[in-house]
Amino acid sequence: MMKGWSGMSKMKLNLGPQHPSTHGVLRLILDVDGEKILGCEPVIGYLHRGMEKMAEGMTYLQYLPTVDRVDYVSGFFNSFAYVSAVEKLLKIEVPERASIIRVLLMELNRIASHLLWLGTYLLDLGAVSPFFYTFRERELILNYFEKISGQRLMYNYFVFGGVRQDIEYIEEIRPIITTVVEKLEDYEKLLTDNPIFISRTKNVGILERGEALAYSITGPNLRASNSHLDFRTQSGLYKNFEYKIAKAEDGDCYSRYKVRLEEIRESANIINQAVDLLLCKPGDVNIGLNPVNITPEAGEAYADVETPRGLTTCCVKSDGSANPYRVKWRTGSFYAVQILPKLLIGNMISDIMSIYGSLDVMLPEVDR
Repeated sequence: MMKGWSGMSKMKLNLGPQHPSTHGVLRLILDVDGEKILGCEPVIGYLHRGMEKMAEGMTYLQYLPTVDRVDYVSGFFNSFAYVSAVEKLLKIEVPERASIIRVLLMELNRIASHLLWLGTYLLDLGAVSPFFYTFRERELILNYFEKISGQRLMYNYFVFGGVRQDIEYIEEIRPIITTVVEKLEDYEKLLTDNPIFISRTKNVGILERGEALAYSITGPNLRASNSHLDFRTQSGLYKNFEYKIAKAEDGDCYSRYKVRLEEIRESANIINQAVDLLLCKPGDVNIGLNPVNITPEAGEAYADVETPRGLTTCCVKSDGSANPYRVKWRTGSFYAVQILPKLLIGNMISDIMSIYGSLDVMLPEVDR
């Protein structure tokens, strides 16, 4: 209840799920005093699809096309985590060429995901033009994905033991990457020194390194808080690639923006290396595995992958039957939502979308 403009009583305020920037799938219950946020309770579950439970009623092959939907803008990463866990249960090795193709496609997917984040983040802050610019470049990547897999979002391209088929149209990749990197300079001219963008993001939503680690934050959100932790460095998948770890020190919204832009450049670097390797190293892409008859021995295995939103882990437990006994996903967005109350308290209502958007939360990852 208001007491007039000289002062307000404390009140509860619902932000979402109908709010355009929460996309109908997140509700924030705010305790506010005027425009100042005193408390925040995220409410999730509006998008829950039972991704983990439904695996128990499917064969390993039937579940494979659904995993792209765990995070629908980073489908290749989810597929990699799932097939890698199953490959460990089956004790099979992936051919080197197939591994390089997986890296190539995941890094292309990382760029497409970061471009989508940048465009929608700026749209939430009121900047319309960059949304069309970033989607223009993202479209080049999605067109390529459609050429090789027939799909623009749900690819189902990785299979147990390799990839569905050898990659095609390799000569088209370099021009795409060149265009993306060139356009990054245009984005930076628009944003990096823009006084409005700086005032909305600089020293806003500061996440200290210790707090980020305590809340299990990973990915760009952690590396923007002065951390070098990148799980690609711990993966044998990237052993043939050289790249820098993008990081920043301030831990604010602006740092998270800078890290993601730098990651796009490093992903482009990895992609160029992958193209070179594919052109000079012909070979098999799978082992001829018959996926219909997959029945791993009883056991448990998990696989990690560094996605655009941090560490994703897929754990698969087998009881020796044709269906997984249990599948469990660990995703970065779930932990990013968890830390929202910590970041929002003490800030203003106008800062909510600056902070929430900078975390790059994908709600399908949260409501698995």
